[in-house]
Amino acid sequence: MASPDRAPLAAGSVDAVAARALRALIPPPRIRMSAWVERHVVLPAGVSAQPGRVQLWPFQREIADAIGDPDLERVSVLKSARVGYSSLLVGAVAGFVANDPAPILVVVPTEADARTFVVSGVEPIFAASPAVADALDDDREEGKRNTLLARRFAGGSLRIVAAKAPRNLRAHTARVLFLDEVDGMEVTAEGSPVLLAEKRTLSFANRKIVLGSTPTREDTSLILRAWAQSDQRVFEVPCPACGAFAEITWAQIVWDDDRPETARRRCPDCEAETPEAAKPAMVAAGHWRATRPEVRGHAGFRLNALVSPHANAAWGKLAAEFLAAKDDPALLQVFVNTVLGEAWRGEGEELAEADLVARAEPGWGLDAGLPAEALVLTAGVDVQHDRLEASFLGWGADGTAFALGHVVVWGQWDDPATWSELDHLLGRRWAHALGGTIPLDAVAIDAGDGTTMKAVTDFTAPRTRRRIVAIKGAAGFSRPLIERAAARPRPGTTRRPPPLWIVGVDTGKTWLLDRLARPGVSAGPVRFSAELPEVWYEQLTSERSVVRMSRGAPSRRFERIPGRRAEALDCVVYALAARQLVQVPDWDARRGELALAEPPPARPAPVLQSGWMARR
Repeated sequence: MASPDRAPLAAGSVDAVAARALRALIPPPRIRMSAWVERHVVLPAGVSAQPGRVQLWPFQREIADAIGDPDLERVSVLKSARVGYSSLLVGAVAGFVANDPAPILVVVPTEADARTFVVSGVEPIFAASPAVADALDDDREEGKRNTLLARRFAGGSLRIVAAKAPRNLRAHTARVLFLDEVDGMEVTAEGSPVLLAEKRTLSFANRKIVLGSTPTREDTSLILRAWAQSDQRVFEVPCPACGAFAEITWAQIVWDDDRPETARRRCPDCEAETPEAAKPAMVAAGHWRATRPEVRGHAGFRLNALVSPHANAAWGKLAAEFLAAKDDPALLQVFVNTVLGEAWRGEGEELAEADLVARAEPGWGLDAGLPAEALVLTAGVDVQHDRLEASFLGWGADGTAFALGHVVVWGQWDDPATWSELDHLLGRRWAHALGGTIPLDAVAIDAGDGTTMKAVTDFTAPRTRRRIVAIKGAAGFSRPLIERAAARPRPGTTRRPPPLWIVGVDTGKTWLLDRLARPGVSAGPVRFSAELPEVWYEQLTSERSVVRMSRGAPSRRFERIPGRRAEALDCVVYALAARQLVQVPDWDARRGELALAEPPPARPAPVLQSGWMARR
């Protein structure tokens, strides 16, 4: 209705045109990131088990809104798996592309992660979402160079880079920075990749920095440190019985003995038990609570899989996963990190040799015969200039390791007689408690010394079919325990070098340390033969795990205890790596083979036991 003291404007009048022009200058109302994502982002069938327009879970909405809030400079998400964070992250990137274009930088741990992020996330989701479908199309205009990991769009750009290559971080500036899985990023020679990436945003007063990760170890977790500096929000749900709000933790999940499918939540206030069927309603009524509301500008979210509506995050399934993992430290750490969203607290960072000596068991060993449970035999060989040292490990079907014995072959590394004696040792069959004999299934020989490498590879190359391999140790806690080295031809020739395997020594030492620190586990422990001399235990415990600040970030490493030798530790790690080369498809068949094998000869070839290991 027109104002009584003013006539309505004629449709074609100058005033009407001016009014329309002024209205056009008014910016559209700001929409919350969660609402925009749900309205405009579509998950295609190849990306999601439930394709279609995104429907954010209740706990995801506030995270999305914090990412889109211009008053928050930082957002840190300490999370588990199975909470939909990856799709939420792609949706947030799409939100900035469509509504707040800027230079956007996404940093992930490796090049493979970067490609996966684009091929499995950005490209299909953007293509299926009309609001951003054309944003990252190849632009053929002169001067516009688009690649798989670097795209331009109106008003900004999107780059996805690997933290492993510092040059990727030096080359770009960004107003919006996403760092995904920061606990999987290693400190490089140039420093912490997180700090390097954050420096690329310093020229923008309105920058946005979003960190998200599943935590790893408590002493080095970057996401745990970031969350500790935030306002520390936790997602709380109401109890259907008493109405009290609380975060769902693993301590609240209970089930009947040997029946994980009966898992339910026990309220920490009234102790009423709530079944899985009530979880959706509890989560829908939940809310985020900042435990440090005095912190401004940095929103932090802690989230575990216990609130996830994902079918594979049902409490009963998680309870079954826990029961399968609880006795194996490696599996238990995965559960703690990826299901509970908690950092792993290592135990036994330094081991006492006397405690291990006290665990020695008589009645089995290299001389007395392998125990019935040891169905696989591996060895690790350390090469010194005046001797070769070998530790022998037996392996059970449940992952138990049996430290059987240690042999020293004296002789110069370049003397053929030394290698002939080692060949004789590795070719033996050993008496087994099942009645037969067992040969070595795999052997890893250290070739890391540049001086001795040719001698080692000359020995292992013709014995590869027997799984006798040359290895070289490499540091790094994210390395696989063993992997084949790239066989690149030597410069100036087309001849490929002899086969070489890379052993992640820090990974192996962590495996060993975790198991030695938990002697009571029923799966995957380490047991010791009484045949081993005390000095072997001293060498086995010759290193300790420490955390040092390195280039602005905590870095974990193993350090040698002064005055100790480490041959036994190295040999055990190599024998552990060799175990990964052995596949046993049928453990019962292996038992049958050992029971039917020929008995050991009446007078086995002697093995000279050196007095070296008895020296103190």
